[in-house]
Amino acid sequence: MDLQQYLPVILFILVGVGVGVAPQVLGFLLGPQRPDAAKNSPYECGFEAFEDARMKFDVRYYLVAILFILFDLEIAFLFPWAVSLRDIGASGFWAMMIFLTILVVGFIYEWKKGALDWE
Repeated sequence: MDLQQYLPVILFILVGVGVGVAPQVLGFLLGPQRPDAAKNSPYECGFEAFEDARMKFDVRYYLVAILFILFDLEIAFLFPWAVSLRDIGASGFWAMMIFLTILVVGFIYEWKKGALDWE
């Protein structure tokens, strides 16, 4: 078995790990270590950052996050469809129109149910 075959794979893994780890290490070593009240305040999660893990919290944040991911992933299907529209023809066009109709109906349903309201 010739180990030179694996050299590009090993280099690829090492460069990938280096690109992923080096900025984090540099940021930790060179970045300021001055946490203040604004940095530790609740930002997107809606509850205090450093409290008991068993505390009660509002589930609406997670509902909005799941809906965002759902619609974001569905919209991601539009890009390959737009690129290959000439190749897939009219049947592909109408299939995507049905998909978009279902997407819009679901969005209107969630909107009417108040799932997107943030109080």
